[in-house]
Amino acid sequence: MGEFDLLARIQARLPRPGPRLRLGSGDDAAIVVPPGGATATSVDALIDGVHFRREWSSLEQIGGKALAVALSDLAAMGARPGEAYVVLGIPPDLDEDGCLELFDGIGAVAAQTGTDLAGGDVTRAPALTLAVTVVGYANRVDDLVTRSGARPGDALVVTGELGGAAAGLRLLESSPETWSSFEPHSDSNLDHVHSPIARQLEPHARLDAGKALAEAGATAMIDLSDGLGGDAGHIARASGVGLRIDAEALPIAAGVAAIGAAAGRDPLELASGGGEDYELLAALPAERLEEASRAVEKEGGAQLTRIGAVVAGEGVEIRLPGGGLLAPRGFDQLR
Repeated sequence: MGEFDLLARIQARLPRPGPRLRLGSGDDAAIVVPPGGATATSVDALIDGVHFRREWSSLEQIGGKALAVALSDLAAMGARPGEAYVVLGIPPDLDEDGCLELFDGIGAVAAQTGTDLAGGDVTRAPALTLAVTVVGYANRVDDLVTRSGARPGDALVVTGELGGAAAGLRLLESSPETWSSFEPHSDSNLDHVHSPIARQLEPHARLDAGKALAEAGATAMIDLSDGLGGDAGHIARASGVGLRIDAEALPIAAGVAAIGAAAGRDPLELASGGGEDYELLAALPAERLEEASRAVEKEGGAQLTRIGAVVAGEGVEIRLPGGGLLAPRGFDQLR
């Protein structure tokens, strides 16, 4: 496999660029003519054995996941997707056709989201590695939502459902005995297996929902990559407020309770600390809640659920139905 032959084959498979991209992959640097306004830029890296496992995923799924999780950061800012730049670290056991399969997955997500693949790099690596930089746009700087604007009295809301990706991970890691309890005795039972696994292997960035929340007046927002408890803590610290979450209000994905029981895990823990759902957690004025719910459902195709409130103080409290507290946990890359 030669570097330049591989790059030429990758370039031939990329989706057609949009009007902003005047010069993409194939030169020393990309040339982009951005629209007026503000840009948001984020970088994500996925490494075999840390963020995915090749024995669980197709190469196309891995490529798609790499771009989707990077775009999720733009969704959390309420930004429109623009360009993506991909660095591929190729291990010794990945051939040229495998690299092209990876880029088929990246290209599919790029086409689906209107993202231009503007460039990147390839290199040898001891493990399959994808580093993705994404650039998004907004009409004005003030249209972008950060983590630091939540105010006491704001409603705390979340898109979609929680716990599915964590439950899917537990299934992928589980013993044959755990799997046997989910043999397809019924279509609904089979869905409870396939849906969580799909949430783990094929996440989606809530780009339209993020833009709708921003336009509805969201004061702070974050994507749930590392778990609700941990990510809520980022908003609390950045905004200098406390977040109070009602565990009973959490929209738990189908199958999470059954998978949690089979794996010996509390479904509330999977929903509040499991991570990788890539839903959006946002604070917004309580009087804008109904408007935001309609906009997210119409524009983003997702349900918006109120799960708590922003209060004066600090930290995150997840309150259980019986009056106790659930420790706010999240994933830490270095622990």
